[in-house]
Amino acid sequence: MRRFLGWLAASLVCTGLVRAERINQEGRILGPAPVVTNATLFNTAQADAIVSAMQVFPVTSAWNEDISRLPLLPNSDAMIAQIMADLSSSRRTLRAFQEMNFVLVPDSQPLAPITFIGYPDESDPSPYPIPPNMPIETWPSGTGNLTLQQWQQDTNQTGGDRHSIVVQPGNGFIWETWQAQLVGSNWEASNGARFDLNSNTLRPAGWTSGDAAGLPMFPALPRYEECQRGMVEHACRVVVYRTRKAYLYPANHIASSTSATQTNVPAMGQRVRLKSSFVIPPAWSVEEKAILLGLKKYGALVADNGGFFSISVTPDDRWPANAFSHISSVGITNFEVVQSTGPNEGPRSPGAPTASVGPDRSAPFGAPLLLQGFVTYTGAPPATAWRLYSGPGTVSFSNPALTNSQATFSAPGAYTLMLSADDRVHAVAYAAVNLTVTQTITLAIASLGTNVSLRWSGGSPPFIVERSDAIAPSTWIPVLTNNASSAVLPVPGSAAYFRLRSN
Repeated sequence: MRRFLGWLAASLVCTGLVRAERINQEGRILGPAPVVTNATLFNTAQADAIVSAMQVFPVTSAWNEDISRLPLLPNSDAMIAQIMADLSSSRRTLRAFQEMNFVLVPDSQPLAPITFIGYPDESDPSPYPIPPNMPIETWPSGTGNLTLQQWQQDTNQTGGDRHSIVVQPGNGFIWETWQAQLVGSNWEASNGARFDLNSNTLRPAGWTSGDAAGLPMFPALPRYEECQRGMVEHACRVVVYRTRKAYLYPANHIASSTSATQTNVPAMGQRVRLKSSFVIPPAWSVEEKAILLGLKKYGALVADNGGFFSISVTPDDRWPANAFSHISSVGITNFEVVQSTGPNEGPRSPGAPTASVGPDRSAPFGAPLLLQGFVTYTGAPPATAWRLYSGPGTVSFSNPALTNSQATFSAPGAYTLMLSADDRVHAVAYAAVNLTVTQTITLAIASLGTNVSLRWSGGSPPFIVERSDAIAPSTWIPVLTNNASSAVLPVPGSAAYFRLRSN
């Protein structure tokens, strides 16, 4: 049975336009959907602004799932021990490698043919919206003095994984390849995969992608702008030395000769998280703190086999020299393996709560405002909470756990308040309301012969007195601006109307 908490009248009486904010899984307001007008490389301020406004896969996606409360896999300790034993003693710590990059393209990006030479039968068909400046893995921080075109052509025959990622925010798709190379004027790659950013739909069972596990790479990458905000808001991809012949949701491809019965060897899609007890040193870089906080909350998905226990970050030339210098001191024993949720479990199961907050509105300064929160849920009531998201002052709530709490503001101005509903199973439901808090002005008017006396209280200077000869239609003309709380003005003609505005 669906149940409700909150302001019932909000569905019957509306005092303004109800505008739902776009809010991601971390409770961050994304703002308007981004518009891409030209091919934009990942390592630019323009890309930062676009990606920070994107919802990268639904909030219910496995990439966006809060796993901090999931139970441990019964053999978690044994699996961590196996991951360590498979590596040489000098490689039993976490590494952050600058690998995959991306380019953002408009919906109008011309399509380009690309030939798949390794796994054409497991590739989404050509053409792809490939721009001339599509970057290839490790460019530019790991490619020395080579130009982008030289790296696209692999003029030094370096080889390697050479992943590429093209993101089209408008249409909501990403295209990813493995071993991409520009040969003459034509593109080729071992395989190619397209993912729908607005869906949890997976690749066909058994199909690979740019990643060995059949997973997308773009949602797994810690990016420059999110690290500067202080939190990686999604799961990472993690590489282990070997995997067994099995995969767990959301992976759907194997790349192993190890028997599936060796259950202490991780499967593709296996989920690890950094232990909550790991103390992140305050002196570490903002980038390291952001990544480690994300690994505690969202964890990492096993995506490939390799010679390290490593995650991928973007090869952004804006990273400081010491951005990841301490990561390699985090031992693998600081991680644990959790029981993963399936395609219809956790945040993807039925009965997720919803939250709404009514229309944006104005509120008088100095008086409590009754909030119009409203939550729907199934089963046990979720934990609800109001908080201040932004504003020029502080907000006191009569009881922040009540959907219909009262809010008192410390200063006038524009505020955003956020309501959350958390049932500890699904993605937290968020809703935000924008409030304009204004001071009330009390105005007294008295006739003084051919003049008029105005006295007022409240508001903030400067004050602007305006006059009109008629109310409807009215043309208000400013006649006085001052910082005082009174004025004497002449009344031309037989009548006049006055009004007062404050800062």
